Amino acid sequence: MVRAGILAAILTLIGYFVSLPVAVLTLAFVSGAPLFTIMLGAAVLGAASLPRAFDAEFDGMSASILNVGLGDQVEVMSTIPLFIYAGYLLAEAGTADRLVRFANALLGWVPGGLAIVTIGTCALFTVFTGASGVTIIALGGVLMPALVRNGYPERFSMGLIAGTGSVGLLFPPALPLFIYGTVCGLNVQQEWKDWEWDTGRFIFAGIVPGLVLVGMLSAVAVTVAIVKKLPRQKFSGSELMKSAALALPELCIPFGVIIGLANGFGLPEIASLTVVYVVVLECGVAKLLSKAGVGWGKSLDLITLWRTSREAMAMVGAIFIIIFASTALTNYMVTAQVPQALVDWTTTHVDSKIVFLLALNVILLIVGTVMDIFSAIVVVLPLVLRIAHAYHIDPYHLGVIFLLNLEVGYLHPPVGLNLFITSVKFQRPITEVMWATVPFLLTMIVALITITYVPWLTVVPEAERTGTAHNLVVLVDNAFEEKRAVREVTLVATDGTVLQDETGKPVVVKAAECEALEAGDKKAACQNVFFYADQCKAEGAKADACTHKKIGAWTARNRDIVVVQSIPLVDDDKNPVKDAKGQPTVLTYAACQAEADADKKTACHELFHAVSSCKIDPQDKSVDGCTFDEVSKWVHENLSP
Repeated sequence: MVRAGILAAILTLIGYFVSLPVAVLTLAFVSGAPLFTIMLGAAVLGAASLPRAFDAEFDGMSASILNVGLGDQVEVMSTIPLFIYAGYLLAEAGTADRLVRFANALLGWVPGGLAIVTIGTCALFTVFTGASGVTIIALGGVLMPALVRNGYPERFSMGLIAGTGSVGLLFPPALPLFIYGTVCGLNVQQEWKDWEWDTGRFIFAGIVPGLVLVGMLSAVAVTVAIVKKLPRQKFSGSELMKSAALALPELCIPFGVIIGLANGFGLPEIASLTVVYVVVLECGVAKLLSKAGVGWGKSLDLITLWRTSREAMAMVGAIFIIIFASTALTNYMVTAQVPQALVDWTTTHVDSKIVFLLALNVILLIVGTVMDIFSAIVVVLPLVLRIAHAYHIDPYHLGVIFLLNLEVGYLHPPVGLNLFITSVKFQRPITEVMWATVPFLLTMIVALITITYVPWLTVVPEAERTGTAHNLVVLVDNAFEEKRAVREVTLVATDGTVLQDETGKPVVVKAAECEALEAGDKKAACQNVFFYADQCKAEGAKADACTHKKIGAWTARNRDIVVVQSIPLVDDDKNPVKDAKGQPTVLTYAACQAEADADKKTACHELFHAVSSCKIDPQDKSVDGCTFDEVSKWVHENLSP
């Protein structure tokens, strides 16, 4: 009764300020209701609040959900379940133990070597799993005792594991990179044409910032080791070789993904091959190595594989349903112009891009503290994108800032996820964990500020150069034209007669005239005359006849050259057309040009052009036969009653 009374009081208080449905939705969210139900509930309330009928608004939201499964982002979304599945299999197969052993053999002998091993191993394992909670749980039991045995303070060791449990989220193929790429791609394609986005390029954008973060954390670890004069592990070449051999098959996975992308493979193909590789490695090869006594560790049997598959697919379903629900909610916010209102308010009150980035860091730190990274991406990103676009922030750099903020938020008190997981894992009070993580939290914030305000640290591969086949043809044609031996052609009739202009000079076509034209049919047609001239040069003794035939035919089709000055008109029976005085009618080119009526002048000129083309290239007919056809046709169309 008391609990019910408290809840009723809270509900009444919230309802005092907002409507009852919103109050209920808020209370459900605080009480831990599934995120996707909150999103769909908010979308329903939004549809009911808009001017159009509810069914019209909510149908549009449903359609936007369907478009997520049908649009260009399907290629990226298909990789999400595959990489999740591969990460779950690697976590179950004892990959953490092999990675720790190899890293310790490689770096354990340097000052702070074991701490650096912890940072590097956590980063690499987070790349596989995509969730820091799994990293702390899987590696904490291995690394914590090793750190304490080597003289590291217990509080420092606990803070190190908690603080580095999410440092791998910027390295490919970490799952948050693909989630961010999917959500960002959906919004960029719908809203902005001036922003270029490619998820395949974005997954490389965090490599340099990730290395900066790892480097700063490693510097803290080395400093502590030197100050406290902690012992180092003796280097052993044989142990390094043995541990490297055991870890190499799994170490190849992230590098294989990067190499595949660099060589033009698509994300779905790489993700599929990754899953096949992991299944064969952990179920088949691992079993053979275990039987051979190599010391690989446990292999996955069919029961474990089935159980792990179910867990992975449950995670896939949770992520997808959140993405779909967030799409409906985003549709409402766009329709209600919520992002635009945020942009207007921000641009009115925040004049500086630097101040906006600082405010963005603070907001995202809070978001990363209270929400998991997947929920934060799908809920907050659509709102942030529009404001970032208004401040002309590069979308790839924004992605790195966004994910790094959420990464730091895992460690931020009072409710950062890593703090609670570490507290439960090592059975320590939450306040003790908070104080232990302070040095690493401060270091990560310094790295965040550095990466935020030094955008050139976000290195994105150059976009793949693509173009239409037409553009390629134009490039080849232009290059071919530049190498031509024939740079000008004198036009002739097919009988070899040199064609002259109105001043009596030979008509010449120069290559420069064709090159000056814009790419298209006219330019291609102009260039053909030089192509024919080049062809005929190879004919030897027959070159002249070839040139006359081809150039005459080209001229008749492409040039308006008049070689006749008068045309006797005849009817279909080849009888002369007579005037009012009974005299044969002869049409002159001079009279044609002097015609005042524009339509009659055009028709007259077309006749002289057609008859001239017959003179230049009669094709398969005689010159007289070709001319008769053109004249009688013109008479029938223009002089018949």
